[in-house]
Amino acid sequence: MIRPFCLLCALALPVAAHATEETYVIEPVHSQPMFDVQHMMGFSTQHGSFTKVNGKVIDVTIDTTSIRSFNERLDSVLKGEDYFDVAKYPIMTFKSSKLAFDGDRLVGADGELTMLGVTKPVSLKVANFMCGDNPLNKKPMCGAEATTTIKRSEWGMKSGIPKSSSDDVRLTLPIEAYRE
Repeated sequence: MIRPFCLLCALALPVAAHATEETYVIEPVHSQPMFDVQHMMGFSTQHGSFTKVNGKVIDVTIDTTSIRSFNERLDSVLKGEDYFDVAKYPIMTFKSSKLAFDGDRLVGADGELTMLGVTKPVSLKVANFMCGDNPLNKKPMCGAEATTTIKRSEWGMKSGIPKSSSDDVRLTLPIEAYRE
């Protein structure tokens, strides 16, 4: 049986009895996690991202100190104790425990998200999953987009709810990964 944290390419192909386990490593430049949150009770949607990510699909480590909201002042607030508290919790992780398929197409991943020292179950919806050779460098790779919506308060991030920011946060992880 293929372990859930091993990468997706072997799972995307018609799985034969002789299929071997393959590992794919996240390519960090094209796999930057993003978040969206309603601001001021829904007047606008604020976007941000993390510029440092590594791991294997689907076993992802995000460097929370790399948060980027496109505004230096807001970045400082988000890095502070009321939000990501990056001095105390410089990483968050997602580790999958179960993959869901529609035929041979990956459509979901269940696992655990650890943020601010709290671990909770999360289900990711996977879209646009595909594997093949990179058209430029010809190396075997897989790609997809994984999304979920969480309630940040469940991880202890309660500041600003509901007047300045929503409790619901949409997380998106575009994934490109190369066979190891």
